[in-house]
Amino acid sequence: MPNPSSQSAVAVNVQEIRDAGERLDGVIADIPVANARWLSELVGGPVYLIPENLQRAGSFKIRGAFNRLSKLTQEERDLGVVAASAGNHAQGVALAARMLGIRATVFMPQGATIPKVEATKGYGAEVEFAGSSIDEALVEARAFSDRTGAILIHPFDHQDIVAGQGTLGLEILEKIPDVKTVVVCTGGGGLLAGVALAIKSLNPEVTVIGVQAEGAAAYPASLAVGSPQKLDNMSTMADGIAVGLPGAIPFEIVKEHVDEIMTVSEDQLSSAALLLLERAKMVVEPAGAAATAAVMAWPKKFEAPVAVVLSGGNVDSLLLLRIIRHGMAASGRYMTVKVRVPDSPGNLAQVLTAVQQAHANIVEVDHNRMDPSLGVDEVEIDIQVETRGREHAMEVMESLNRQGFIVEEL
Repeated sequence: MPNPSSQSAVAVNVQEIRDAGERLDGVIADIPVANARWLSELVGGPVYLIPENLQRAGSFKIRGAFNRLSKLTQEERDLGVVAASAGNHAQGVALAARMLGIRATVFMPQGATIPKVEATKGYGAEVEFAGSSIDEALVEARAFSDRTGAILIHPFDHQDIVAGQGTLGLEILEKIPDVKTVVVCTGGGGLLAGVALAIKSLNPEVTVIGVQAEGAAAYPASLAVGSPQKLDNMSTMADGIAVGLPGAIPFEIVKEHVDEIMTVSEDQLSSAALLLLERAKMVVEPAGAAATAAVMAWPKKFEAPVAVVLSGGNVDSLLLLRIIRHGMAASGRYMTVKVRVPDSPGNLAQVLTAVQQAHANIVEVDHNRMDPSLGVDEVEIDIQVETRGREHAMEVMESLNRQGFIVEEL
């Protein structure tokens, strides 16, 4: 459990966060919190969304980036800056550098989403691609810094970055003075550390919870042994929090001030992103939906009022389509069924009629006669169906079964 009264092992304190807030005055957008009635009903008390997806450059990252760059000396500014990022830190650094007149180079993993790449370039940064993860891109960014003298702007492991991100914690306390629980999306830990430090310094009774994607959750194992531990591999749609090694500075703050780290599945991430789109009318990337996913999955765990951080909204349109489909499938609103029938006239019509009788919407139908497991006179029909939820999906299956069809849900 955190000990709010103890001294942090790193030189970040609430006064530095306040100073960062003064530097950011007029730089970041003042975004109102949003009352999430649909989450409030689940939790049994007020839940507020903290929409940093609407922040300048599409995420909270401008806070830490501008604070860090604004403190560089003129000599350091003349050398330029270099960063590594999957996209949000890249845009934050690129925008901050443009505002301060500093040359910026950003290393991004191969496969970084097109909107994030183009936005980073649009803010004036030079983009280089390296590796398949933030960690691998960071190796190249460090090498570039060593070669050229450019100042490395780490995405999370620097006290000025943590202090900048911590300004969000001060805003949460100002806008929701009676807040009891704050839930924060977590990758390397810069945002979580800053928010936790700010909040616990001013109100140690508030519970602060970090949420990671279970396919890229470095903090639970690291906290268990008391030091940052590197993940051997990662697999998650939440590229913005896919960090294999916690930062040393954030880790010490998280260890001291954060009450709990939770993890969420890919299904929970996509379901949360889908519900945020449908109910809150907000486009949020999977990484930015992690905190919401935890509240949706375990609503009674969180004491209200609850502040839920939406950390970013930079998502590729094609990925958003896949997320929507994945989220619909996870919530039982999109299903694919496989039906094997004799290859004779009228059987396809009977299958489709059974689906129609269950009042489901057929999206796509595919015939397969080439599977070696099929008999000579058999055909396999794959049907993609939109439903109203899990109960309705079961009604579709039952309707097909009543007609004597052998059905398998994919």
